[in-house]
Amino acid sequence: MLSPPNEQQETDNTESTRRSLAKVAHVINGEFYSGAERVQDLLGKCLPQFGYDVSFVCVKPGQFAQARSASVGAIYDMPMRHRFDLWQSKALADLVKKEQFQIVHAHTPRTAMIGMGAAYLANVPFIYHVHSPTSRDSTNRWRNWFNQRIEQVSVARANKLICVSNSLAAHMKSMGVADNRLAVVHNGVPQLANVPERELPVGNWTLGTVALFRPRKGLEVLLEAIAELRQAGQPVCLRAVGRFETVDYEQKIQELVAKLNLAGAIEWVGFTQDVNAEFAKMDLFVLPSLFGEGLPMVVLEAMAAGVPVMATDVEGVTEAIVDGESGMIAKPNDAQNLAQKIEAVLIGKVDWREIRRNALARHAESFSDVAMARGVATVYDEVLPRSTPVRMAE
Repeated sequence: MLSPPNEQQETDNTESTRRSLAKVAHVINGEFYSGAERVQDLLGKCLPQFGYDVSFVCVKPGQFAQARSASVGAIYDMPMRHRFDLWQSKALADLVKKEQFQIVHAHTPRTAMIGMGAAYLANVPFIYHVHSPTSRDSTNRWRNWFNQRIEQVSVARANKLICVSNSLAAHMKSMGVADNRLAVVHNGVPQLANVPERELPVGNWTLGTVALFRPRKGLEVLLEAIAELRQAGQPVCLRAVGRFETVDYEQKIQELVAKLNLAGAIEWVGFTQDVNAEFAKMDLFVLPSLFGEGLPMVVLEAMAAGVPVMATDVEGVTEAIVDGESGMIAKPNDAQNLAQKIEAVLIGKVDWREIRRNALARHAESFSDVAMARGVATVYDEVLPRSTPVRMAE
């Protein structure tokens, strides 16, 4: 009879398996922990089962190292002294050679600059992950134009660009990227083992939103919609989860809250690592983005948690939810339309229970973290052919 392996044997087996995997260096900003960082975190957790061991190189070390949920994957701090600190390309190339990384995978225009140079110097494939349209990433047109130019130059030598939605792939194609260099891999989040049953809310409704709050997220529009609903006699309040990008923007929002007389109707939760616990306190999740999305992770997380989603018609969102079936779609930057769409759910014109059931099924079928990792691994396989790729049990 075979005896079960002891703890040391299990550790040795795990280390042996990891040594047999192809090594990938994910070059990230690392300053915040938001949607793109959640993607990076989950890839670090899931890619080993498809033959790839992930490590992270942070050029703006910060919240990522403390907030990530997956403890697998080494983290290397390689802070850039300024946006054009291209000397770090040489430092990154030296790390790639020393640690025998076989792929460099960048996630932002900033990291693409040094990632491209490092991959060239180390003679390894270079992958770039497109999380959002850089030309529409903020309300600052000069910054958008500048970052777009950096991105275009930096990804010119990329073996493959991974776009998180079909709309982003079309955007990159319009920027001159050839079809054969583009791959679409939808974002994904874990399925929850036990999604609790929920009853249709009665009386007061808690609307929720989760974001790194900045102008393009449309928080002002949501606040105006809530004020309109309350004036019409609808008992709604807001649970806002996340931090503000700047102090100035937070002050601007608080001035609007005071103007709309909403101070008593909003609970500011701040940043949290346990987003699922927050979803359990929301009756309807609202993402009022104005523009600049790829495929919002938070929409997928709400679907997986069984919270009906109300989002705006921006890039990628309609690839995740079907209006009136697995979620609701409102017009961007239109508080009146958003209020009308929310009210349709509150008064039962839209079936809250059915949307919840359909969203759970749609997420499980197409938007899991394992499906996302499988898609990324397929791209890796294309640029790094191996005769005997390692595949753990899924």
